[in-house]
Amino acid sequence: MIKNINDGSKNEPRLHKILNRGTIMQLPDWSSIPKLEDKDLYAAIKDYGYEGFQGGDPALCSEFGLTSSGSFRGNKPEEIEKLVKEKKGMGYDALTCHLGWGMEDDSQVDTLVQTVIKHSEKYEIPIFIETHRATITQDIWRTVEMVKRNPEIRFNGDFSHWYTGLEMPYGSFEDKCDFLEPVFKRVRFFHGRMGNSSHMQMKFDKGSEFVADFEQLWVRSMKGFLETAQPGDYLPFAPELLPGNYARKFIYDGKEEREESDRWQQALTMIEIAESCFNEAKKQLASDKGEG
Repeated sequence: MIKNINDGSKNEPRLHKILNRGTIMQLPDWSSIPKLEDKDLYAAIKDYGYEGFQGGDPALCSEFGLTSSGSFRGNKPEEIEKLVKEKKGMGYDALTCHLGWGMEDDSQVDTLVQTVIKHSEKYEIPIFIETHRATITQDIWRTVEMVKRNPEIRFNGDFSHWYTGLEMPYGSFEDKCDFLEPVFKRVRFFHGRMGNSSHMQMKFDKGSEFVADFEQLWVRSMKGFLETAQPGDYLPFAPELLPGNYARKFIYDGKEEREESDRWQQALTMIEIAESCFNEAKKQLASDKGEG
C-alpha cells in the first residue's frame, strides 16, 4: 500500500496548505504579489500562510519551514524507478505523477500502477497518481476499474480534468460522485483548480455556480482520507492555477489582452474553500459515527 504522508508527530490528521509552482509561473505584472526570486519568494509563500511548496527547492523549503513535494511523468515501467530514486534523492517528501498516455490496455495499466506502488515502498516515498487528461486516469470508468484491480493505489485529485473533460454536470452529478467513491477513498493529495462544463480553469468566487460541485468532490475525498488517517498524517492541498492555455484571456479597455483573474489571489481564496471543506468532512464523519 502507498502510505499517507506523515510528519512523525502525534498530531491530529490535518489539511496541509501548499502552493504548486505552476500558480506563480508567468504571473502578469499587475498580479497582487510582486515578482519574487530565491529566498524572497520562499519567505512570501510562508508569510501568506502556506505550509509547503510543490516544485520548489527542497533545501530552501527546509530553511523556511516548508515541506517540499515533487512530480514526474512516467510513460513506461522501466523509466519509473530512475525518476523516483532521483526525486527521493532531492529531498521531496512526496510525489505526484502523470502515468501513461491513456492508450494502454488493462495489462499495461496494471504494470504501470504496480511499478509505482513497488517503488513507492522501496524508496519510502508516497507517490500519488494524478487524475489527469492524456494519462491512464483520463476517464472515470477506467479509473474505478483500475482501483478494483489495484486497491493499493492512491491518487492526486485534480478533478477539473474530469469535471470539464467528461462534462460531469451533464446528467446526474450525484450518480457520478457515488460511482467515484472508490477513488475518493484513495485521494491523498490535491491539485486545486475549478472549471465549468467547457473551460477547465475558470475565474471564481465562493458563490460561483460550479464551486458547490467541486466542494462536494473535495469533501468526499477529504472524508475518505479522515476515515483511515493516523496521528501525524496530513493531506496536501495545492492550488495549481496555470498560465498559458489554462488561463483564459480577454481584451480589456479595447486593447489589452490579459488573464481574467489574479491567479495568486484565486489560490488564496481556494485555500479558504479547501479549509471549509475539510471542516465539513470532519463534521460529516463525526455525524456518521454518532459523535457530536
